[in-house]
Amino acid sequence: MSAPADLRDPIARDLTPARPLAPPSTRALALLPIAAAVVASVPLLHELRPDLASIGVLRAFGFSIVQTIAGIAIVAAALRESVPGRQWTVRQVSLLIAGGIALAALLPGLAASAFDVAPGAHSAAAVGVSCFRTSAVAALPALMASAILSARAFPLRPAVAGALYGLGCGLIADAGLRLWCEFSAPEHVLVAHVGAVVVAMAFGAIVSSYASFMNG
Repeated sequence: MSAPADLRDPIARDLTPARPLAPPSTRALALLPIAAAVVASVPLLHELRPDLASIGVLRAFGFSIVQTIAGIAIVAAALRESVPGRQWTVRQVSLLIAGGIALAALLPGLAASAFDVAPGAHSAAAVGVSCFRTSAVAALPALMASAILSARAFPLRPAVAGALYGLGCGLIADAGLRLWCEFSAPEHVLVAHVGAVVVAMAFGAIVSSYASFMNG
């Protein structure tokens, strides 16, 4: 049974061509200016790490660039996950998350003069809180931009998409943090650096799930 003419005509007048989404990798490139600003702003607002001369430009800036690229790549993976019918498998999602967290855990030691550089006992807690807060806040601009890009694709698993782009944005923020923080001791890295990345990942999952709920 066809729709009556008085219903078909308004629908036909309202129809407009849909603009197809660009490939996820292309859409993720929109984060490049934000990522560059985030990575540069952390040391600019504080200071460059004091051991810069001893570790060299490659280990300081080179590793941060690599981590930033990895973060954008994971955001691209999240944007693919957001497209219905293009979801990653559970194994692939697990590998992306494990790889991102491993990067945040290992690069501080590789970029430092040793794996046990720690703040003094009297300042360890304050330094940890400062690093955690700086990294978590620095992740927000890229995370909000990623949330908008992801929501346009109407993800079927919003929590998974959000966790992935939250992880990518956490890595971007941590790449800037390491240009300021010279500490590589496991207890500092796991709590202040990896901890902030995990919080960004959780926040991304919450934001994406809420956006999906509001979109109906």
